[in-house]
Amino acid sequence: MSNDAAPERPWLNPELPTSERVELLLAEMTLEEKAGLFFHTMIAMGEDGELSEGSEMFGIPSNRHHVVDQHMSHFNLLGVAPTAGDIARWYNKLQELAASTRLGIPVTISTDPRHGFSENPGASMLAGPFSQWPEPLGLAATADPELVERFGDIARREYTAVGIRVALHPQVDLATEPRWARQLQTFGEDADLSGRLGAAYVRGFQGESFGPGSVSTMTKHFPGGGPQKDGEDPHFDYGREQVYPGDNFEHHLKPFEEVFAAGGRQIMPYYGMPVGTEYEEVGFGFNKGVLTGLLRERFGFDGIVCTDWGLVTDQPIMGADFAARAWGVEHLTPAERMTKILDAGADQFGGEQEPQMLIDLVQSGVVAEERLDVSARRLLREKFELGLFENPFVDAAAADAVVGSDEFRAAGYAAQQASVTVLTNDGALPFARGAKLYVEGIAADIAAQYGEVVASPAEADVAILRIQAPYEERGTMFENFFHAGSLDFPAAVVDHVAEVAAAVPTVVDVFLDRPAILGPVVSAADAVVANWGSGAPALLDVLSGAVPATGKLPFDVPRSMAAVEASRPDVPFDTADPLFRFGHGLSL
Repeated sequence: MSNDAAPERPWLNPELPTSERVELLLAEMTLEEKAGLFFHTMIAMGEDGELSEGSEMFGIPSNRHHVVDQHMSHFNLLGVAPTAGDIARWYNKLQELAASTRLGIPVTISTDPRHGFSENPGASMLAGPFSQWPEPLGLAATADPELVERFGDIARREYTAVGIRVALHPQVDLATEPRWARQLQTFGEDADLSGRLGAAYVRGFQGESFGPGSVSTMTKHFPGGGPQKDGEDPHFDYGREQVYPGDNFEHHLKPFEEVFAAGGRQIMPYYGMPVGTEYEEVGFGFNKGVLTGLLRERFGFDGIVCTDWGLVTDQPIMGADFAARAWGVEHLTPAERMTKILDAGADQFGGEQEPQMLIDLVQSGVVAEERLDVSARRLLREKFELGLFENPFVDAAAADAVVGSDEFRAAGYAAQQASVTVLTNDGALPFARGAKLYVEGIAADIAAQYGEVVASPAEADVAILRIQAPYEERGTMFENFFHAGSLDFPAAVVDHVAEVAAAVPTVVDVFLDRPAILGPVVSAADAVVANWGSGAPALLDVLSGAVPATGKLPFDVPRSMAAVEASRPDVPFDTADPLFRFGHGLSL
């Protein structure tokens, strides 16, 4: 794909304006080649950096089928590779495959978040070879835009080293419903903080100016996904309704305005359907009033809009038998849904791989080819501005040295420390270095670097217990990736904390992916700490006083489930008499 081909492929001339290059290429494209641009779906890697023959488990065809047969060129990378070099080598082979096609349109690879501690096939991946940072709620606990921009800059350099050029994040939804299953990837409950950090995140990923060194950010989930009825997630039919009893729809737009001002390039609308608003009661990906009227016209957004995954074909996910996520339009055929999405103003079908369906819609006169051209221009423009036509390849030999470098890992480790939030302390913290430690949820060899590990609470000077915020078990594995339901701890957990605390001063660290009802744990323990992705060493550094405790709560922690159930899901800070307020955090 060098410029030597410019006479035959004039769009490869970098001296021409991007708009002219787009028109030159668009004029050469067949309907089939245009249709391939509209699908942004999962792609699998082969082993050891080779091309993939597909994955039966996830219903993913071979790389060749996607790129050559279906003319597709936008993919979300599935899974975690052992090394960055593996990803980079596979990526280069995929670009070689794309270069072999008639027009040589390069591939754009995207990813869900890859720098945290959680793994959810519907939301995030384990860090693998990448540097490891707190989840976004943990970044919010630092309340530090400079730290968040630094994270974005490091993630940008790691992503570009392996060929990832689109981040399917940040998530700037507001965590106004305490039970909501998707809070971990947000910046919390406060609109102003979420906006500041979301903008910093975008600046870090996209760089000072958007271009060949950038990662394009796809901010989600427009127009704000927090106000879910009962906190349920709209991946599932029982969570499809987004409700606004506080008439607070506008409030959820505030963080997006900050992202737009920062130059955010792409948007993903949410699965949820608004109930009781001025907008049609259909999922936001089908919602013309939201995507065209609000996003395109009111906010003037001319970037790429990609739907959330699987709105067209109802493909099951990991054994779940409630596959449809076409809320409000379940009765429509797949082709009718596709038409409605295009009419709403979206540019891409997330998680779908049905170019022939789109081709048929154009050939039958249901969708005008000129409508395809509108979105194709946006999609091609992004590839040109990312520099993919000039240099689609990466330096695979250098990838392992860049990704997860000592410098980047140290920065992530410092952020883990900074995000740890001390909620209560009756004198158990900081514990003395060298003390006798009883630990649960911490490997003994790690704890031994901070004190003498003992086998029982009775032998210890202090106990440190790491626990998970509670959630209700659901019927399928995929549902259980989305922690939902009651925020009350099971009695067995509280009783165990009380039993240990009766024998020794006890510190409880909670992975607070939702604002759990902490009162019973606070009553039993001598100190309670929250984290949103901090490894045991980073946590113990804080608890031992080796580094200061600086984290602050990114949301209110409610006093009871009754208060949660009585609160309005669209209104922030609406639970009565919360146990801890947003911004609470003790120093040590």
